[in-house]
Amino acid sequence: MTTTTLETIEVETAPNPGAAIIWMHGLGADGNDFVPMVPELDLRGLAPIRFIFPHAQVRPVTINNGYEMRAWYDVYGGEFGSVPSGAQREDSAGLHASQLQIEALIAKENARGIPTDHIVLAGFSQGCAMVLQTGLRHKDKLAGMMCLSGYLPLQAATETERQPANQTTPIFMAQGTADPVVAFARATQSRDKLQSMGYNVEWHEYRMQHSLCQQEVADIGAWLHRVFAK
Repeated sequence: MTTTTLETIEVETAPNPGAAIIWMHGLGADGNDFVPMVPELDLRGLAPIRFIFPHAQVRPVTINNGYEMRAWYDVYGGEFGSVPSGAQREDSAGLHASQLQIEALIAKENARGIPTDHIVLAGFSQGCAMVLQTGLRHKDKLAGMMCLSGYLPLQAATETERQPANQTTPIFMAQGTADPVVAFARATQSRDKLQSMGYNVEWHEYRMQHSLCQQEVADIGAWLHRVFAK
């Protein structure tokens, strides 16, 4: 099966980076969405980092009446807002296809001299789901997974498809308590599921909606210092 190469935006904090952060946007956005975050993060004292912001492919999205937009996978209705049930329908094919595209970005950084254990996967909303979809299944150890305002998709499949390489990889998970898109209960259930599988989740909650706040930005910066200072 041929994997479509994703278009990306790249920002380097200094020449010759030895670490990378691959940051996935949310539904209907694109890679430009989080580029302004780079100068807001306090990365002083860290070695140069390459930020990669990929654009998801354009596809019809069922929950938006089939309107075509950038999306990592199709959304049928209840995935974002409710705690998963056995009858819940998720776009497994779309999630796995985008997983392969993100793994290709990891391989590209490997080819440019950055080892996998110097790469963080980051994402917001649908992008957060892709971080967990990809990171838990990746065969090599990542530096970390940054999961913002999102949830764990395909929970039953994750238990059988996950790889041992990232069992101890740090996971930063953040959620707004008033999020109207990804319900707070959905995020906390995902956190609890990850912890029940033995993952190291650093949990943060903020009084906000489906967005980021200044305290979260500061907490992300502090976490990145811990991840990359090893």
